[in-house]
Amino acid sequence: MSKFKTIIFDLDGTLANTLPLCIAAFKKSIELLLNKEISDQEIIASFGPSEEGTIRKLIPQHEQAGVEAYLYHYQQLHYTCPAPFDGIKDLLQFLTDRKVQLAMVTGKGVHSTKISLEQFGLAQYFEIAETGSPEGPNKVNGIRKVLIRLNADAAESLYVGDAPSDITYCKQVGIPIAAAAWAETTDAKELIPLNPDWLFYTVAEFKTWLTDHIN
Repeated sequence: MSKFKTIIFDLDGTLANTLPLCIAAFKKSIELLLNKEISDQEIIASFGPSEEGTIRKLIPQHEQAGVEAYLYHYQQLHYTCPAPFDGIKDLLQFLTDRKVQLAMVTGKGVHSTKISLEQFGLAQYFEIAETGSPEGPNKVNGIRKVLIRLNADAAESLYVGDAPSDITYCKQVGIPIAAAAWAETTDAKELIPLNPDWLFYTVAEFKTWLTDHIN
């Protein structure tokens, strides 16, 4: 098979264990404005659009205040997720050294993506970062834009993501996917029935496999 010349990464649950941080920031920002508690499940059920879209769904009457509060709490609470997953920085450096084009396509909003990449010291590894849309899931368009901007062939590119929806989106685009099951928030049993091209349980396992699959 082709060697991969371009690798596109998701962020939440793939580069770092940021999902608990996202949920905590949503609760801090939304509960105060709603004046009631909201469950983790309610928050997760609203995922798909960027944070701006999630807040629009949950508290449309307080959208601007909710977004401002979310970004404030997201930054303030980022100490709870101070670093990417073990091995991620080494992996990105390994790929950079071998001239693999690296990009990111995430459902996160542009502002929270910037906060996390700065916190983790990873921004310099990605030539392009396509972020989420408040209107709804946008990864298909994001992946297509990256491929065009990097002049990359989908067959020689790889997407790395942890969500069941990532597998669905990649099949729509026609790009192979390596499903990342190394986050505690990821349930591999939800990924397997969707037939990802590959499934990895650790960053180290993924890096070892990549050694034979890149130029």
